[in-house]
Amino acid sequence: MSPERLRKNNLSQMAVMNLEEGEEIFAGWATPHIPQVGIYKLLAKKKVDGSIEWAHFVQRDNGLKEKVMRGTVNTLDEFDILIDTVNSNLRRIFGVTMQPAAYDVRTLDGKKASDTKH
Repeated sequence: MSPERLRKNNLSQMAVMNLEEGEEIFAGWATPHIPQVGIYKLLAKKKVDGSIEWAHFVQRDNGLKEKVMRGTVNTLDEFDILIDTVNSNLRRIFGVTMQPAAYDVRTLDGKKASDTKH
């Protein structure tokens, strides 16, 4: 396998969420850093059919992404329930909640994408 193809495969495997044609990033949320745990994050994308696909995970201090949970909701109300539920559990366990956060969108060759709609 060529080095270029290997790099593309590795970046795709490291991605928490891939965007397909016509999809766009919908939201990015994150907690403050939790000592000895890392940062809990949630990314969501709006799919072509209007549904919202999400991925929730913890990013450790070494950059490793663990405990990835995924799902799909059909409405904004369902998405709000998801955020409220996750925040309720984070508040109960760690005393923190997720807030809207910046996120990186990168192409498979590692370049930052300037437009979130693909």
